[in-house]
Amino acid sequence: MGAATQQGGADRRARRGRRRGKHRRMMAEINITPFVDVMLVLLIIFMVAAPLMVVGVPVELPKTAATALPSTEEEPLTVTIDAEGRVMLQKTEIAQDELIGKLRAIAAERTDDKVFLRADGAVAWAEIATVMGALNAAGFTNIGMVTDGGGPTLDGQGG
Repeated sequence: MGAATQQGGADRRARRGRRRGKHRRMMAEINITPFVDVMLVLLIIFMVAAPLMVVGVPVELPKTAATALPSTEEEPLTVTIDAEGRVMLQKTEIAQDELIGKLRAIAAERTDDKVFLRADGAVAWAEIATVMGALNAAGFTNIGMVTDGGGPTLDGQGG
């Protein structure tokens, strides 16, 4: 008899547990705090890393009201003229008399004829025009002048 009493007690506990499980509700709220934390950390990482992704030669670009050019699939070819008049192809300094030959070799390998020309604001226009002529002679007809935004708009509104 004693065994039957214990067994009956176990059945009662099992039924009570099943009943409690049926009435238990799932938590329908999403805890977004960890998600927000991860997003803020990623935002800070990108804010710190973004200035490091710019093509390397430091120049003081002139400010204009021009808008950004659309990007292409290939990495853009960049020619830079720094304040001392040195010409850089991507990040490598190159002598001006070697410029056309190197640009022709690059043009033969590329599918896009777009090239970005970055020139320090202190560089004379004659030097910039000379490099533009070399780019044209090497086969690059789509030349984009790189400037900083926020310059004068020349419409009387200011910059």
